[in-house]
Amino acid sequence: MKPLLRNAVILLSGLVLGVSLAVGAGVWAKRPAETRHALPLSEVRSLSEVFGKIKENYVEEVDDRTLLENAIRGMLSGLDPHSSYLDRDAFQELRVGTTGEFGGLGIVVGMEDGFVKVVSPIDDTPAQRAGVQAGDLIIRLDDTPVKGMSLDEAVKMMRGEPGSQITLTIVRDGLDKPLKITITRDRIRVKSVKARTLEPGYGYVRVTQFQERTGAELKAALKRLKKENDGRLKGLVLDLRNNPGGLLDAAVEVADVFLEAGVIVSVRGRTPDNQMRHQASSPDLLEGTPLVVLVNEGSASASEIVAGALQDHKRGIVMGKQTFGKGSVQTVVPLGNNTALKLTTARYYTPSGRSIQAEGIVPDIALQDLKVDVRKDRLDPVKERDLARHLEGDGERGGGKARGKAGEGAEDDPPLATSDYFLYEALNVLKGMYLLSAR
Repeated sequence: MKPLLRNAVILLSGLVLGVSLAVGAGVWAKRPAETRHALPLSEVRSLSEVFGKIKENYVEEVDDRTLLENAIRGMLSGLDPHSSYLDRDAFQELRVGTTGEFGGLGIVVGMEDGFVKVVSPIDDTPAQRAGVQAGDLIIRLDDTPVKGMSLDEAVKMMRGEPGSQITLTIVRDGLDKPLKITITRDRIRVKSVKARTLEPGYGYVRVTQFQERTGAELKAALKRLKKENDGRLKGLVLDLRNNPGGLLDAAVEVADVFLEAGVIVSVRGRTPDNQMRHQASSPDLLEGTPLVVLVNEGSASASEIVAGALQDHKRGIVMGKQTFGKGSVQTVVPLGNNTALKLTTARYYTPSGRSIQAEGIVPDIALQDLKVDVRKDRLDPVKERDLARHLEGDGERGGGKARGKAGEGAEDDPPLATSDYFLYEALNVLKGMYLLSAR
């Protein structure tokens, strides 16, 4: 059985996680051997009778397949919020979501006034190479008008086999008439890791969800950050906010990047097949560099495994808001005809033995959603260097008077405190941790 965590809501490119936050864990499994249980004959007779009554008396004719699929959905939905029946489309989307690969164009899209709006083209994809731009409105897909379609329907039309073509009719600001762009679909890989340097020596890595390549992408991102900062980082922020989950194997691999030894997560279910313990097996790639993990109420499932492991091992400080509290594991069992069951089979536990089901991870440092504004009605204070006839400092001698103001050269960028308060506080904590370790 191959374990992996996966959110129950399958996100299409450009869609936002639903407010229901129906996130969950998932475990891919081979179809288990048939197990014979005594059937409750009276209940089965009742089910058969209901089936017959609907077929005979319902106001409209209903086919057998629909009735049976609805019966299966009913059995699973009555168990818990994360057990469900996956029809062909849902099963396919699950595969796409866990691999991060699909045949398509490479654009992040949303809906605006009934049309598909391009949020942004993904770098080095057919859409970008063909000239699709952020802000474009797609009004036709081949000869089919987009008006009246749902975003899901439009996304399905844009996806397809690599090598096949589709023509987008686009309305773009500044152009008098619609623009037609024919694009050849290709294999699209969605990156789940984004990284940048916040300040010299301090790195930032955001994991959007846990996919098959997330561990490898994280290792590559850390390597780039180290190279940008003369081979060494003073501290790192690992951002798991609004990360709904993903593959268990990927979560274990991410936690293992920062841990040298010990348990990462335990999985406990009713059967021996659902009893697992994952151990750290590789050296800490940051060699003890101070680490802050950002979480919020949108951090769920696999995100909570990583945050819980790092918190229990005291490898990093968890900051933000209490997480979602998704501590159960689902097994995905293929049924044939490209359908499957997603069934809750176990709970997972942090290294210290905590079950976070319906509890979540409580951060070490709690933060509130605050909006910080920069005061603009204040005059700059007068300093010694502003006084007439002040003594020169060493930096002023020899013509070195081009001092400039702090932050000069980045006037177009909003201060971090106003653009992302949580990240601003995380960076301050990292600086304090580095200074303390340096002493």
